[in-house]
Amino acid sequence: MRILATLRMAARALRRNKMRTLLTMLGMIFGVGAVIASVSITSGAKSQVENQIASLGQNVVLVWSGNFTKGGVRSGWGSAGTLTLDDADAIKREISGVTIVSPEVRGSAQVAAGDQDWFTSIIGESADYFDLRLWPFAEGASFSDQDVRTAAKVAVIGKTVATQLYGNEDPLGKVIRIKNVPFIVGGVLIPKGLSLQGQDQDDVIIIPYTSAMKRVLGGTTLRTINIQAASQEMLAPVEQQITDLLRQQHRITPGKDDDFTIRTQDEIANAATSTARIMSVLLGVVASVALVIGGIGIMNIMLVSVTERTREIGIRMAVGARGGDILIQFLIEAVTLSIIGGLIGIGGGILASKLIAYFTSWPTLTPVIWIGIASLSSGIAGVISGFYPAWKASKLDPIDALRYE
Repeated sequence: MRILATLRMAARALRRNKMRTLLTMLGMIFGVGAVIASVSITSGAKSQVENQIASLGQNVVLVWSGNFTKGGVRSGWGSAGTLTLDDADAIKREISGVTIVSPEVRGSAQVAAGDQDWFTSIIGESADYFDLRLWPFAEGASFSDQDVRTAAKVAVIGKTVATQLYGNEDPLGKVIRIKNVPFIVGGVLIPKGLSLQGQDQDDVIIIPYTSAMKRVLGGTTLRTINIQAASQEMLAPVEQQITDLLRQQHRITPGKDDDFTIRTQDEIANAATSTARIMSVLLGVVASVALVIGGIGIMNIMLVSVTERTREIGIRMAVGARGGDILIQFLIEAVTLSIIGGLIGIGGGILASKLIAYFTSWPTLTPVIWIGIASLSSGIAGVISGFYPAWKASKLDPIDALRYE
């Protein structure tokens, strides 16, 4: 009963000064709202990057040509044709823990179907490429290993190419001309959206790499070798084995730079999400400062309240209230201000993140765990900011309090 009476007194005190109560909560509202909004923005960005990384496939190792120093100039990946089909065959044959190897050649060309034409990316791959990328088909199927061996004129197209060339027509079995070479469309891929570089992954035609090299793009070297390891634990060992093998294949002596670049899916993911992590830390610091300021505001108002209600405290002590009762009452008032402000801030932060997503098309995501963390943080902030004023009120001398004007 004593606790219930204390709760009623605390609620009555807060209702007595509604405007001051609201203004006191504003600091906590903005602080918690800033935390939720910043977490939503950074979580959404990170989730989008992770989804794009996942679109590469599972346990993927990428080997790019290039990355060497020659004449004092250091070139980037893909700048030189240093990878060959022999390299891909050696990796498939000699590296343990590898399940898929897909040599890749890449270029772009004007393509046509009927009276429609389109400029798009042309990629040559093995028949296992779609399994490596976990890229399902909307209709049709992949070309076969036999198609790769015979450099068959068969093609798999992305959704963007299908829409641009065929509109609402079914493209399966139809002819698509790539640099005036006729190919038969054997499959249409499920849309994947944008890549990490912001390119449309669906604006692509994929053909056997032998067909790309002999019939369309020419050349005898590879731009990339796509590799799938048997498990995530095998990524690092496979990367090291490939490095050793390619250095041996390319006769690179100790101390010389590699003429290729290797990245695992984990390394790509860490590099891609590093910006999101940095932004998360910076926004978190700013939001935490706002939360601390909100707590200081509550402490300041509670100290003012203790001073204003000194005589009331003295009367309560005179009629039997103990110091603990006074302490609990003022703590309850501080925590109530903080929690209500925190809950309003959570709602405001979620609303702000939705508005940001709507007007800027940025992805946002509010993890449920952060709603709990924000609620707990606001409660703790209320306890911390309210303890000193409550303790000060509980230590007042009843006689002095009654004499206070």
